[in-house]
Amino acid sequence: MTATNKPSLGSPHDLRARVEELGAAREEVLEGPSAAATERQRAKGKLTVRQRLELLFDAGSFREVEGFRRHRAFGFGLEDRRPYSDGVVTGWGTVYGRKVFAYAHDFRIFGGSLGEAHAEKIHKVMDLAETAGAPLVALSDGAGARIQEGVTALAGYGGIFRRNVKASGVIPQISVMLGPCAGGATYSPALTDFVFMVRGIAQMYITGPDVVRSVTGEDISHEDLGGADVHAAVSGAAGFVYDTEDDCLAEVRHLLSMLPANNRELPPAVEPGDDPDRYCPALLDLVPGDPNQAYDMRKVIEEVIDDGDLFEVHASWAQNVICGFARMAGHVVGIVANQPASFAGVLDIHASEKAARFVQTCDAFSIPLVTLVDVPGFLPGRSQEHGGIIRHGAKLLYAYCNATVPRIQLVVRKAYGGAYIVMDSRSIGADVSFAWPSNEIAVMGADGAANIVFRREIAHAADPEAAREHLVKEYVRELMHPFYAAERGLVDDVIDPANTRRVLIDALEMLRAKHSELPARKHGNPPS
Repeated sequence: MTATNKPSLGSPHDLRARVEELGAAREEVLEGPSAAATERQRAKGKLTVRQRLELLFDAGSFREVEGFRRHRAFGFGLEDRRPYSDGVVTGWGTVYGRKVFAYAHDFRIFGGSLGEAHAEKIHKVMDLAETAGAPLVALSDGAGARIQEGVTALAGYGGIFRRNVKASGVIPQISVMLGPCAGGATYSPALTDFVFMVRGIAQMYITGPDVVRSVTGEDISHEDLGGADVHAAVSGAAGFVYDTEDDCLAEVRHLLSMLPANNRELPPAVEPGDDPDRYCPALLDLVPGDPNQAYDMRKVIEEVIDDGDLFEVHASWAQNVICGFARMAGHVVGIVANQPASFAGVLDIHASEKAARFVQTCDAFSIPLVTLVDVPGFLPGRSQEHGGIIRHGAKLLYAYCNATVPRIQLVVRKAYGGAYIVMDSRSIGADVSFAWPSNEIAVMGADGAANIVFRREIAHAADPEAAREHLVKEYVRELMHPFYAAERGLVDDVIDPANTRRVLIDALEMLRAKHSELPARKHGNPPS
């Protein structure tokens, strides 16, 4: 049976013959267009669409819908090429026993390009995912709009984008980039919650190298323009990057295991294998007493969370802030932390955007937030001011103020100026705030503050440097001692660092049933 002919049907009353014909047609759907097309896919170092779905879903659980769908376009030879599936496989299955929907481009058919029938299949599965209240995963490997179908292909993308927005914050949406994605097609991944990419085979860009070369004269490769590492470390468009499809899809499964099915459910909890009351004496040595000395905040986080397992988002982008999912006492939490090992942990444009997006995602899906603070302030400089640090910093402030999930702040060391406020301080709505005895919560560091507050005394002193040193110590003693914020109710308790894990877990348990509602409004107007 060819892809262009209808199956040869037997007697309309011979059900057994019909079932045999059904089996033959289904086999053709599963095999794809041809062995040669499959070989070309593998020659590019890429798996076939069916292999990808097997890696994503629990064994034998995938249920395909509209597998027999064909396009109905004419012209440019399309009427003679009508393969089953029309280049996209859609359906649902289970991941660790929980329902998940997916659509996956088949690059072997029309290069995975989107036409009318192709788009309608995607619309169908997106609607089903929202109706069923289950996550949606897009396995992207397509050449964009099907040029032969003209404007109907563009309309198909519009339907996808509209559904992406409608489902935003309702069900988790994950884009997995396993091939090219160009032009308007890139906006769907940009609208989803998480983007995964595989090095060497995945690229995303609005205009390809040929267009860039013709318009700007710049000569650049596909990989350098829109490859996985570019989007992971430079643009921030990809949250996760892996070397192989197997590793990538395994981590997609891991992420799904930590997310709720929809915004009406809580994230799945597991029986903890790590003692919730575990004492953490190592924390006493991980953070230097000198506020200017760098250290790796990841080690602090890993000491506190279950089994040291942090699933970090955007690990290569805006590294001065850490965002990731973890479990504490078996319950999922979102971790936001300054990273003193990168730019001293300052907040800048990219760090603010990264953290704001993560806070919004956690709030949308009822994931409590734990914020670890060691921040010297916002990054100064012309490039930051002209680049809009005011707007971008306000995004993080808005995200925290708007979040209704349980919110816990821990001041690990220094917390200066507006950055302290923005990092989920009590004044913007953190439910509970803790601090280590090493905390320094102030408008600015002691050296800078003394230079301003005691400017005249220092200038008129017989020995200005000695006077300055004395006055710095006085400022620290009066305004930056560990209990200053606690005395004023801005910190709920100053805790022994070794007790951090049990204190945070107790607070999370206390807040488990937190209920908070936002004012009645159509929607807020966050900073652009």
